[in-house]
Amino acid sequence: MKSQELVKTKRNIEEIRLTEIVGSDLCIASEDGQKVHDAIKKALQEEKRIQISFKNVDDLTSAFLNSAIGQLYGEFSEDQLRESLTVSDASYEDLLLLKRVIQRAKEFFKDQERFEIATRELLGEDDATAN
Repeated sequence: MKSQELVKTKRNIEEIRLTEIVGSDLCIASEDGQKVHDAIKKALQEEKRIQISFKNVDDLTSAFLNSAIGQLYGEFSEDQLRESLTVSDASYEDLLLLKRVIQRAKEFFKDQERFEIATRELLGEDDATAN
């Protein structure tokens, strides 16, 4: 695929089509989400506005969205993301999942150390290291 097929520019808004970057209607793997993240990050660094198109997405997972969008909250301000990113062609269920991913990402990056400690406790890693 040519790069112009992946990201299309229209009236100063860059459209990022998930299915074109992934090459499938299955947006499930975090590795594919990383490809989307990289395209979004590049556009944000160029101070572009981005429209993320969910057109023709059949399956979507939180792992994909965490990689694609969630980690942006650790790299850019919430204000910049709110002003620069829009979403189109998403189903109601996909929007709900995206909203949950964004909320968790904001909470995580707000207090990353607390989340890491809680995760270790949940997984019982503190017990293993205490012995």
